[in-house]
Amino acid sequence: MRRGLRLVVISLALVLTSAWASGVSAQVSPGPLAAPHASLDNGTQCFQCHAKAGAKAGMDTRCLACHREITLMRDQRRGLHPTVAAKECASCHPDHGGRDFQMIAWDGGSPEKFDHARAGYTLQGKHASLACRDCHKPALQKSAAVALMKRKDHSKSFLGLERECASCHTDPHHGQLGTRCVSCHDQKAWKPALGFEHSKTSFALTGAHLKVECAKCHAAIPGALDAKGQPMRQWKPVAHNDCVDCHKDPHAGRFPGACAKCHTSTADFHTLQSRGFNHDLTRYPLRGQHVAVLCAKCHDARTAFGPQPKFAQCGDCHRDAHNGLATLAGKAADCAACHDVSGFDHPTYTATAHQASAYPLEGRHASAACTNCHTKSAATAAVVASFGSSRIDMRPKHGACAECHGDPHAGRFEPAGARPRAKRCLECHSMAAFRPSSFDLNAHHTASFALEGAHRAVPCQACHRELEAAPSRGSTLAAAAAMRPLHFEDRSRACADCHRDPHDGQFAARKDKGACEGCHDVNAFAPASGFSHDRDAHYKLEGAHRRAACVACHTPQTASDGRSVVRYRGAPTRCEDCHASRVPAGDVIKSSNFRGGSAAPLANRPHPEATHGHRS
Repeated sequence: MRRGLRLVVISLALVLTSAWASGVSAQVSPGPLAAPHASLDNGTQCFQCHAKAGAKAGMDTRCLACHREITLMRDQRRGLHPTVAAKECASCHPDHGGRDFQMIAWDGGSPEKFDHARAGYTLQGKHASLACRDCHKPALQKSAAVALMKRKDHSKSFLGLERECASCHTDPHHGQLGTRCVSCHDQKAWKPALGFEHSKTSFALTGAHLKVECAKCHAAIPGALDAKGQPMRQWKPVAHNDCVDCHKDPHAGRFPGACAKCHTSTADFHTLQSRGFNHDLTRYPLRGQHVAVLCAKCHDARTAFGPQPKFAQCGDCHRDAHNGLATLAGKAADCAACHDVSGFDHPTYTATAHQASAYPLEGRHASAACTNCHTKSAATAAVVASFGSSRIDMRPKHGACAECHGDPHAGRFEPAGARPRAKRCLECHSMAAFRPSSFDLNAHHTASFALEGAHRAVPCQACHRELEAAPSRGSTLAAAAAMRPLHFEDRSRACADCHRDPHDGQFAARKDKGACEGCHDVNAFAPASGFSHDRDAHYKLEGAHRRAACVACHTPQTASDGRSVVRYRGAPTRCEDCHASRVPAGDVIKSSNFRGGSAAPLANRPHPEATHGHRS
């Protein structure tokens, strides 16, 4: 509806203009003028806007003559109007539409939808979220165009703003840094000043200065306040030719000359130049860890590093970290007796010196790390009160091995409930090493299973399988949880507990249930020294049979589980089962009358059952 009315008004305005140009001396008004032009709404004021017939100057010339602020903006090539100079004024601002007719046709229908870039100033950052009247208000209308406005109510105008930041924002630097704010700041936020680089100033920030707050150097100007009542700061100029321009001389003039002569310029006041102050010229040259110690640790900076500190003994500067527990010959020793200036964590107290203590170091103990025995406890008030700030136990218990070492045997070799015996471990181990053990074959006779015969050559781990696990990395109490258990609780006694029955149960029916020791001894499995064919079998060996090999009669067979087993029970007993049953007439009987003329049994002849074998 409103768009149609605007088109009608534009059409009437163009018709009226055309009629005047055609020489018409009078014309009825097409409608009331809008409120801004209400004072011209009578028959005598028409030519204030419309030209008479034959006039060379058109209507736009009269518009610009009245609205001089627009003329100024077009001449300065600022704002929207220079970009639409080719259009007639009436094409965007028609009139004669009534008192409440809006003479500005906004893109999208409202000022908020107007593309501000068309006015020559793109809204970015924080500006993009502002309402139009946050900026377009009389308080910020400061351009020369404002003075040319005929409109008394400037709050309805969108003209008069300047582009410089200071035209809207208060300059917190008060002109000390110029007027071009965008050289340091952007429109997203005032802080941080992303565009500012101190390195481009006459004093580039290096070293520790990089961490200093701006206000530390740019102090408040006494008595000067900004528009918000805040103290004004001196941004420029700031004296910076020498360190004392900003820093107080801690030496109170005792060391004349530039600070950089002894100190690194900006990196660290406490770090001296290698070509600076030479501490070797003093009575106490700095060595080891003392080289890196801050001067203020020994020298009082509040008194310009004087008076000179004592240094005859370590205790002049350092507290006793062991709370008097570190003694030599029963007397408290100075730190230098066990440490040097290279570091407290690397004692100079040697194993040789330890020999004079209450516990001389022997064997592996001589090469063990100090911390293995002199352990460090958790930091608690009770521990510090007992051991000192080092929290190191300088006098560990050493009456028995178990005071320091874990027991991999889980107490198996200690009487139940008894206190650990001091020399108990040394019965099987030595101070030289925990492995190998000194427990040998002779010592094994004291165990419940004495090693005899071939058992003497069997490796320990063949019976004690726990020895197959990887050895423990340490034996101290701290490593006890990760120690491999060595309980040695193998209770095997019978042969069958360790050895497999090679006879596949052939002798299980005997009175001794096939006990191995009935035929074999511990020296070797073969020959079966305890077996007598005449005594223990049903078939006595006589004559040439005594010279026959066992395998001639007792041949290997395949057991149910696939093993090859020599069959002893059920061997043949009749002559013809192994020898030729008859001899051809006229042949001479040989000494060996096995079939085929050899002592070999009949390989393919089946053996009769239960005719030849061991006694039950």
